[in-house]
Amino acid sequence: MNGLVIIILAAVVLICGYIFYGRFLAKKWGIDPNAKTPAYTEADGVDYVPADTNVVFGHQFASIAGAGPINGPIQAAIFGWVPVLLWILIGGVFFGAVQDFSAMYASVRNKGKSIGVIIEKYIGKLGKRLFLIFTWLFSILVIAAFADVVATTFNGFDAEGAKIAADGAVATTSILFILFAVALGMFLKFTKCPTWVNTIVAIVLLVGAIAIGINAPVYFTREFWLLFVFAYILIACVTPVWALLQPRDYLNSYLLIAMMAMAFIGIIIYSPAMNLPAFTGFKIVQGNVTSYLFPTLFVTIACGAVSGFHSLVSSGTASKQIKNEKAMLPVSFGAMLLESFLAVIALVCVGFAATSDGLPSGTPAQVFASSIATFLTKVGLPESISYTLITLAVSAFALTSLDSVARVGRLAFQELFIDEDTDTKNLSPVKKVLSNAWFATIITLVLAFLLAKVGYLSIWPLFGSANQMLSALALLACAVFFKKTKRQGGYLWIPMFIMLAVTFTAIVFKIRDLILALQVQMDQGNIIQLIFAVLLLILGIMVAVEGLKTLFSKKEKVQEA
Repeated sequence: MNGLVIIILAAVVLICGYIFYGRFLAKKWGIDPNAKTPAYTEADGVDYVPADTNVVFGHQFASIAGAGPINGPIQAAIFGWVPVLLWILIGGVFFGAVQDFSAMYASVRNKGKSIGVIIEKYIGKLGKRLFLIFTWLFSILVIAAFADVVATTFNGFDAEGAKIAADGAVATTSILFILFAVALGMFLKFTKCPTWVNTIVAIVLLVGAIAIGINAPVYFTREFWLLFVFAYILIACVTPVWALLQPRDYLNSYLLIAMMAMAFIGIIIYSPAMNLPAFTGFKIVQGNVTSYLFPTLFVTIACGAVSGFHSLVSSGTASKQIKNEKAMLPVSFGAMLLESFLAVIALVCVGFAATSDGLPSGTPAQVFASSIATFLTKVGLPESISYTLITLAVSAFALTSLDSVARVGRLAFQELFIDEDTDTKNLSPVKKVLSNAWFATIITLVLAFLLAKVGYLSIWPLFGSANQMLSALALLACAVFFKKTKRQGGYLWIPMFIMLAVTFTAIVFKIRDLILALQVQMDQGNIIQLIFAVLLLILGIMVAVEGLKTLFSKKEKVQEA
């Protein structure tokens, strides 16, 4: 099979999915272009800030399309390219895009509140608190894993102490992105220029940051960058979204789209062969590790098919910035399908790089960058420059996902202590401290920093299972919302039950593997993972039970939304 055929087939399927299924759901659920969105009704200048559709799309896309849609398909390629492609396309259209759209829709119709608060309103306070604890623990996992990835990528020295120019350039450009984003935020807020002017300014800043970064790399150790990343997240978590989050994601969205365009052009011109087998089997043995197609494939490929993290972004940050309900479909459903397309590009890259011995060596990001750099030699771009640019794009989006999930974790911790009926003006001294944005941010980041020292390789395996369990719980919460508000939520049931089966199976397998590993050797990373895994399993079961009881309840109390 040729990679060009795969990429064209995927584009057709995803475009048709948006036009036919996405618009069908929007019509069934109802979109009111005249309704005032939470960005206006709850405006606070910090989290609730109305933004143009292209700006919110940039935030949503940049937040969800981190390293996940590249890592997942490349790691899952051990099963062959056919099951990977099928799960990306089917999962992207009927699972992921439906989850993202329903989560954003439910949030916008509930004052921009998170999935946790929606659970409180339609399922109960116990379900809400359990879900928020789950979300908070999950956020700590993601922050720890991604912070380690970013710090390692920025590390300017190899094992022998020699300077790495590409990593130094990536670090410089990423810092400039942050500084330029603040300037862009001021420009967007106070000039009120047309969209085309904003676009030109963003592209000029983007190109300038890349040019300066390549010519002026900075060199610091991983330990320094880890501290820098956490200091940045601390500030980004409490800064008004218009000042940093919106403009930085807006800038990064152009970088990612440019990267995808380069990859697409490279694949069209190079027309790479797929050296990966179509299917290798339902059971794969690699050394002492045995992987089964079910559930391994479905938790390894999260971003690109369906990812619980997306529901947190859709309901936690993006829903608070939507100016018009019509924007919900392109921002949520559209961004998800574009991410699925990125996952297909990653699949073509690993298929091309594969050999008769199996998957190529190197990290997924290295496989992705080297393959695209090879494709682009056909259009005359030097391989070294292309490789640096692609690596930069991957790193930039890992950093973007970091500040988004940190803000989600902060909001989840705050919402633990404030219910819908809480009088926020008369909180007890203890609740005032616990619900304070700075306190919530600091306690979240301190725990994540301690976990990050273990290294992402020890954290990442658990991330997949927890992430997909979160998607099942988010789908369950939205299904209850649709039932309670007399909307047609049956389209969520099949993905919900499938993801419940996948994730509970996967996390039980993970706990079993961790216990067996600890019997051989007591390892700190495995101990931490086991504690998190058991907590997440218990919380997941409790939230699922609460939600399913409500979903199948015969009480038909209709609630407005």
